[in-house]
Amino acid sequence: MSEPTRPARRGRPARRGRLARSAATLAALLGLASYVAFHQVTGSKGTPRCSVGTGESRYEFTPEQASNAATISAVGTTRGLPERAVTIALATALQESALRNIQHGDRDSLGLFQQRPSQGWGTPAQIMDPVYSAGKFYEGLEKVPGYSRLPLTVAAQKVQRSGFPQAYAKHEPDATLLSAALTGRAPAALTCTASDLEGPPGDPERVRTELVRAFGEKAAPKAVTGGASAGRSAAEPPVLVVPVRTAPGADKAPGVGSDERRGWEVAQWAVARADELRVTEVAYGSRVWRASDSSGGWEKTSSGASEAGSDGASGASSDAGSVRLRLAR
Repeated sequence: MSEPTRPARRGRPARRGRLARSAATLAALLGLASYVAFHQVTGSKGTPRCSVGTGESRYEFTPEQASNAATISAVGTTRGLPERAVTIALATALQESALRNIQHGDRDSLGLFQQRPSQGWGTPAQIMDPVYSAGKFYEGLEKVPGYSRLPLTVAAQKVQRSGFPQAYAKHEPDATLLSAALTGRAPAALTCTASDLEGPPGDPERVRTELVRAFGEKAAPKAVTGGASAGRSAAEPPVLVVPVRTAPGADKAPGVGSDERRGWEVAQWAVARADELRVTEVAYGSRVWRASDSSGGWEKTSSGASEAGSDGASGASSDAGSVRLRLAR
């Protein structure tokens, strides 16, 4: 009588095979989870196309992140707050959402600052509005006595009450670079390259609305030419001339007049939001940024900002007190 077959001997290779397949599946799932988590945290939609700073002191980010950073900065300076307040807000948003307006988070946290409706920050719809959420953060910061003299982590924590307060510190260098550019202290410091010059046309009314939401009524364009306005051919690109007026209480940087600083603030806000608002050209003073320029930088012009109107959009040339925005047609 032959010895009975031992199931264990046949089963061991089978179990090893199942274990190997399970390990491979787990590795694939972990890889996928890591990929998703990375893209959720960084907001990556391809290669970053905006930057501030140079060399080792350089921060690169996506147009989506640039747009949100510009909104946070504009809301702060329009409230008359100093650059330090903007730096604190930007570092906080970098930690909380990587400057992405996300619809998820810990428990019911939402948006750029991961504010919670259940904790009285506002409704979900309000919190998902970058202008509103930035305003609520600054509202909390203004209640912190001497916040501008406190370490950034302390100031941010008094508003956010995070479980990881020290995490804000690592973002201070990048936030400082961003705030210097977006508050206008560092002229022509923010550069971006365009993603799609063949996209839909720009909407002058939408740009006007966003300017007013960020900077107030004083930033409403004083002239709109080209496009279908003023009886012009729709083939001409719309051009908006934005007056430069200092925000109440805005601080001055050494050697830079407050109006000039405000001009650079508006100009670099427009570059940061160029992808979203379909801005193809920004001119201020003696510099011009063009979406068609592969370097994404600011060029010097021989005749100031008015040179940007040499292609036929007459009547829209800007002076030293205006920022000129050309939209896609």
